[in-house]
Amino acid sequence: MGSIPFGYILTKIFLKKDIRNVGSGNIGATNALRAGNKVIGYTTLVLDISKAIIPVIYVKINFPELIFIVSLCAFLGHVFPIWLKFKGGKGVATYIGILFSIDILLGIIFITCWAIVFFTSKFSSLSSIIATLSIPVYLLIIKDTNNVIFFITMFVLIFFTHKENVKRLKNKEEKKTKIY
Repeated sequence: MGSIPFGYILTKIFLKKDIRNVGSGNIGATNALRAGNKVIGYTTLVLDISKAIIPVIYVKINFPELIFIVSLCAFLGHVFPIWLKFKGGKGVATYIGILFSIDILLGIIFITCWAIVFFTSKFSSLSSIIATLSIPVYLLIIKDTNNVIFFITMFVLIFFTHKENVKRLKNKEEKKTKIY
């Protein structure tokens, strides 16, 4: 499910555009917003979140010992979709679905941190990186270190997918994002 490129599919069908030729060139929700249609952008967001929720909840109920493996698979499928020559999105929406599926509190912490950073800075990329880091930090603060390695790994992967954004942020060249 992680490999279903919803941003690509929706922009191709409804806008007759290849999202890979718009903005950052990635297939995620933020770039779908840049493609010029908020409905498609937010639909992409919901579908990218859902493509993690469905398999992770299923596995959580039926095979709980495999929850982190299925989570990683959904994430990697989004970032490296087989249908688009392994060039996908940055994985943030899929990660949000993973967080809410594993523990609703983790999802709320992520969304809260993301919103605070975003409404302060207007940089979606910076918000995503800091919010992703907030999860392992939170787990270390409450001394729940059982699964912190998984969330540190997810931070490293999301930081990696945002490496170009980090360069632009560092050089003060990153564009602010409008979400409304």
